[in-house]
Amino acid sequence: MPDIPPGNTEFRRAFLDQEQQERVKTGKVGAILVVLLMPAGWILDKWVYPEDVAKFLPARLLCSALALGVWLMHWTSFGRRHYKVLGLAIPLLPAAFICWMIKTKAGATSPYYAGLNLILLAVSVVVRWTTMESLVAVLGVLLMYIAACFGELVGGDKEQVRLMGNNFYFLALTGIIVVVGNHFFNRLRHQEFTARFELDRNKHVLEISNKKLDLQNKELGDTIQKLTEAESQLVQSEKMASLGRMSAGIIHEINNPLNFATTGLFTLKKKGRHLPPEQQEEYTDIVKDIEEGIGRVKNIVSDLRMFTHPGTESLDQVEVSEAITSALRFLSNEIKDKVVVEQNLGERQTVRANKNKLIHVFVNLFQNSIDALRTKPFNNCEKPTISIKGRVERGTSYIIVRDNGPGIAREHTDKIFDPFFTTKSVGEGMGLGLSICYRILEESQGKISVRTEQGEFCEFTLELPAT
Repeated sequence: MPDIPPGNTEFRRAFLDQEQQERVKTGKVGAILVVLLMPAGWILDKWVYPEDVAKFLPARLLCSALALGVWLMHWTSFGRRHYKVLGLAIPLLPAAFICWMIKTKAGATSPYYAGLNLILLAVSVVVRWTTMESLVAVLGVLLMYIAACFGELVGGDKEQVRLMGNNFYFLALTGIIVVVGNHFFNRLRHQEFTARFELDRNKHVLEISNKKLDLQNKELGDTIQKLTEAESQLVQSEKMASLGRMSAGIIHEINNPLNFATTGLFTLKKKGRHLPPEQQEEYTDIVKDIEEGIGRVKNIVSDLRMFTHPGTESLDQVEVSEAITSALRFLSNEIKDKVVVEQNLGERQTVRANKNKLIHVFVNLFQNSIDALRTKPFNNCEKPTISIKGRVERGTSYIIVRDNGPGIAREHTDKIFDPFFTTKSVGEGMGLGLSICYRILEESQGKISVRTEQGEFCEFTLELPAT
């Protein structure tokens, strides 16, 4: 994976933040090691220089106390800002005390120079320094060692000089290993951070892309749903328009013979008065049946006229509660003590529609609910109920009519607004009720939809322009 350019501000800030956290953490560890290991060296003092234990122990404790101060400073904001300076103090502090012990006792012949090697190794293992910082620490230790053995150099003691050179050589080799090792270790850390940074950034970009994709999928789903609904509305409108064109011809053809039949029926009524009394009763019943049949044909023609002349009546501001009250009054005998009616309409909810036609819509819906509720058995806890709710959202008035009847079979839900489609028995309806409701809502620039679950409920939602 290619490295992110060092000039990248975001990368540089993130890397320095992590570097600070790691250095502060390892600095605390290094300081604690000095605090613990320097006093522990009195055991070595007692073994190698028993006569100097009393002199070296206070020095060790002082170094430990100073290291404890360095550790405490790492917890402060000052320490977090100047972690590099504090990091250099961690190895140089014990190195200075060890070099003092070397100078005080035996110079180049002191075995304590091995402690300097341990300090350099600690620089490589414990503290995560840069190459430059490692080089400064190594040079500092070497210079302090030279300063500790400076007396032998000036005195010209060849054995001391040879021994110091030997020790210095091993210290320098250890220092070179530390500097080179830290250099490659830092490169590996940098590469690891670069890869992780790039991975996190790509993951973040991928999450944003996924969120955008989810949003687009949702918008696409909503659009498809709206298109499907629009297509369904368009198909239904085409059906209504086709029925309207067909109805115009049917009405014309039916009205002429219907008028003749009505005129003939009037004549038959007048002639019936001259029949003998024993024939008049039977004659009157026959004429009444004919009159009822003609009346039924007239009602059918009247319903069909709705499709022939849509939108011919004016639209007014109609208060929904008044229209519902009128519709319930027409059906009061069928509802009283049989069906519970629950109303929860918006305050002064009004729509733009034709009042008489809107009442017609409610009558049709309530009548269908009443007919459906008759066919469903109810237990003691549940009662036949018609629920009427209303609300206004964004300029649209919603009226929901719901009953807890048997619902509508799934295979019928796409057909219930079709003209002449009915699930009722022969003689109980022509199947024009819901199709007329559909046409009335369409005239008012609204729409009607159904939601149902068989055996549970049936819910019709009317959407009309609010005023």
